[in-house]
Amino acid sequence: MESTFVTIIEIIGTMAFAISGIRLASAKKFDWFGAYVVGLATAIGGGTLRDVLLALPVFWMQDSIYLVVTALSLLFVICFGKYLIRLQHTFFIFDTIGLALFVVVGIQKTLMTGYPFWVAIIMGTITGAFGGIIRDILINEEPLIFRKDIYAMACIVGGIFYWLSHTAGLNSVATQSISAFTVIVIRIMAVQYHWSLPALKAEEEYKSLSNSKDI
Repeated sequence: MESTFVTIIEIIGTMAFAISGIRLASAKKFDWFGAYVVGLATAIGGGTLRDVLLALPVFWMQDSIYLVVTALSLLFVICFGKYLIRLQHTFFIFDTIGLALFVVVGIQKTLMTGYPFWVAIIMGTITGAFGGIIRDILINEEPLIFRKDIYAMACIVGGIFYWLSHTAGLNSVATQSISAFTVIVIRIMAVQYHWSLPALKAEEEYKSLSNSKDI
């Protein structure tokens, strides 16, 4: 039952992330194949790295459903792309849903292999965020995770809430739901209230050092 629930979450997350990647690829005028590749990389990138690090069989090589879901996501964007464009924050919505669900999947799969919670939180963050890094590289954008935007930190906090819920004795469905909800809320609140991590001031420091050398 628990394994089935994780699989369902993974499929929903795959569709959400694939749509987010395909939407950005369409904005860059990619053709259908290019958009599919971007959507697929977004959807499976984090999970692939997670499985490699955990020495597990790579999940999408065991079941073609993830390739099919990405193809259906592409078809969805092709058919309803004009309506999606009209909706505000479409990319943000799908990306946030995918991020939250994949964090839960990453944590759950790591715990099933016997690793401690701190490893599970890291793997949950990788599962949620790494696909977005690949997506941004493919479309020639600065990866979202490296900007001031609250992204990876939302994954980490979601992982901490997973641990707290588990420690409190809640069942797996409630624990996973709380973790995913936490990630979504943090992402929405961060955008709504412009929360961000401090940026490094290295450029200004280099300028001041350069000026002092000139003197």
